[in-house]
Amino acid sequence: MEQPRLVASDVDGTLLGPPPREGVTPRTAAVVGRVLEAGVPFVLATGRPPRWVPQIAKSAGLDGLAVCANGAVLYDVGRDEIVWARTLDPMQLHDIVSTIDHSLPGCTFAVERVGTAQDDATFVAELSYSHPWPEGPNVGVTRGETLGHPAIKLLVRHTGMTSGEMAVGIGEMLDGQVDLTYSTDNGLIELAVHGVTKASGLADVAERFGVSAQDVIAFGDMPNDVEMLRWAGHGVAMANGHEAALAAADEVTAPSSEDGVAMVLERWF
Repeated sequence: MEQPRLVASDVDGTLLGPPPREGVTPRTAAVVGRVLEAGVPFVLATGRPPRWVPQIAKSAGLDGLAVCANGAVLYDVGRDEIVWARTLDPMQLHDIVSTIDHSLPGCTFAVERVGTAQDDATFVAELSYSHPWPEGPNVGVTRGETLGHPAIKLLVRHTGMTSGEMAVGIGEMLDGQVDLTYSTDNGLIELAVHGVTKASGLADVAERFGVSAQDVIAFGDMPNDVEMLRWAGHGVAMANGHEAALAAADEVTAPSSEDGVAMVLERWF
């Protein structure tokens, strides 16, 4: 493709190397800077909620828009403001959880609610929920309290299954009711409003900048990146990525541990 007019990148496993890295490498930061100097927007597109974005954005020198929560939130990093959010209402949450309870026993639940970097109570989980990664203190309320307010995503956890196994079973139960994805295979899936994906969020961002999908380059590594990789004019998967991301991409670059994003962008910037 010719020089992209908009760059979009997933964060974990894509822009960032393997954990515990929480910042981009100097090589990646340098090419991000050159992208911005050329007048091309660089947009983070992540499963992370807004509260987990500013630290990464700062390390990359970014302060613009970020598509968060797998497309459920458009967040202005510099202003620490939510531009818009697509939420599941409490009735939907209760119905979904009831369906899963009857068909896949043993699951526990948490939610992400709308919030910015300054909010410390946007993650809420029921008492029996166990984290697949370190989290803050907002764990340990009743199920009714967990599901009692609109949420940008519902997290479903099962410690005895992989995320892929959960996705097959729950996807069949809830087909067409919500959008299902996952960004780790450690027994966690994420549910959002039907039609909400990173691609739908990026389509809004591209429209704001007057850029067509054909002029967008997008980078990702997991199933929650598949729609974005297909939507963009040029989708790039990381060599360390999930097979679904590799199959959806137009190109496979080096792994995130070897600056795969920078390696591709250096062709133009």
